[in-house]
Amino acid sequence: MLTKKQLDLLEFINKRMTRDGVPPSFDEMKDALDLRSKSGIHRLITALEERGFIRRLPHRARALEILKLPDSMGGKPAGFTPQVIDGDRPDHQPSVAQSVTASGVSELPLMGRIAAGVPIEAINEVPPQIAVPGQMLSGQGRHYALEVKGDSMIDAGINDGDVVVIRETTVADEGDIVVAQVEGYEATLKRLRNRGDMVVLEAANPAYESRVLPKGSVSVQGKLVGLIRTY
Repeated sequence: MLTKKQLDLLEFINKRMTRDGVPPSFDEMKDALDLRSKSGIHRLITALEERGFIRRLPHRARALEILKLPDSMGGKPAGFTPQVIDGDRPDHQPSVAQSVTASGVSELPLMGRIAAGVPIEAINEVPPQIAVPGQMLSGQGRHYALEVKGDSMIDAGINDGDVVVIRETTVADEGDIVVAQVEGYEATLKRLRNRGDMVVLEAANPAYESRVLPKGSVSVQGKLVGLIRTY
């Protein structure tokens, strides 16, 4: 059972994707539903995702896929192939296991720049590959690399221009350095702290203030497992 606002948002997203082939922006959703902030849209999207109506595509700027529609809207999403605004990830990406060479070096996609400072978009359109020592990869799952832009994590040993190796995950422990996605579209590299119903994205440089945000507006996209520096 969907609330009226959830149904209104799902209907708006479906109409826009049927017409344009791409999802609307958070600002467009906010204006269409006459909400005062994008955090309300984030909560509605989370509710629709939990109920199985939509799916957010990880590491893609504001990309959504409609999985089903309620009977009142026909029950089936319109046929389309989701497109991505401000960058895309290859559909057929080699897994870590497939990209490990005989010398124990892995080829990871360099997905773009991640901000250690003010959040910026993290994804490039066509990611190049970067060689990473196999022992740097942590646990199971897909890994990728990001170039660091900014110096807000310098006291954690992460400098501007470093390349960080990230293991994809949606969960992290207190104090982990993570790729955090804010409001569904901007990404930053910070240390994660929990404070009740709030999340602290903690900088490691006294020149920068840490960001305190509602938990619903922040999602973990990956955890730092390695770092590459070129001199």
